Amino acid sequence: MSTPDTIVLIHGFWVTPRSWEHWIAHYEKRGFRVLAPAYPGFEVEVESLNADPTPVEQVTVPQIVESLESLVRGLEKPPVLIGHSAGGVFVQLLLDRGHGAAGVAINSAPTEGVAVLPLTQVKAAFPVLKNPANRHRAVGLNFDQWHYAFTNTFPLDESKALYERYAIPASGSIFFDSALATLRPGHQSTYVDYHNDDRAPLLFVAGEKDHLMPPKVQQSNARHYKSNTVTEIREFPGRPHLLPAAPGWEEVADYALDWALAQAK
Repeated sequence: MSTPDTIVLIHGFWVTPRSWEHWIAHYEKRGFRVLAPAYPGFEVEVESLNADPTPVEQVTVPQIVESLESLVRGLEKPPVLIGHSAGGVFVQLLLDRGHGAAGVAINSAPTEGVAVLPLTQVKAAFPVLKNPANRHRAVGLNFDQWHYAFTNTFPLDESKALYERYAIPASGSIFFDSALATLRPGHQSTYVDYHNDDRAPLLFVAGEKDHLMPPKVQQSNARHYKSNTVTEIREFPGRPHLLPAAPGWEEVADYALDWALAQAK
């Protein structure tokens, strides 16, 4: 297979494709076509979603996966897939379905069956899970909650600027369904086949200081894979959850892409 020429960047919850703005420009300078698709209904600006979060309330995991699959199917060559947070789950789902030349999951949310629950994650997710009524809402974070979950390593003024530029509400429905997935019979929407030998190589990237999806989550998720395909994990010291915007993001971006290109199949 020839070297991938396209990179697909998949955003997570509480943000939009705007969160990839630095990486898009960085990868384009390296000569790659870069696509950063929005979830269905999220094609508007951050300010619009904060004013009217209806698309956040209505979106589902199957809709997101179908939209992403349609995008990658239309590409001439399998792309490198890079996802952050919930985007890391969607990278895993796409790889399991046979898409992509290689995948990178950055500070990934867990796929089905990954039950580890560090205390910092409980605290970071508490604004959503504390109220069962949030299951039917789009749930935003106030600045203090955002700072703890996303930008705990940043000075407060920089954290505030990122909050104003990137933050949107997240789907309470998807969040609750993910949290309860291991308690329900049968496979849920975030199920992957951990024994799939045809899956493309997968790298987990963990930020040491991530409160929302700590390294223990990435380590557990990686250990679930029992196939003969390449599955690796790399931890970057001092990095928070919002790793794509944290100081030193260039190092992470280059490592992720170089690894993917070396492993692409």
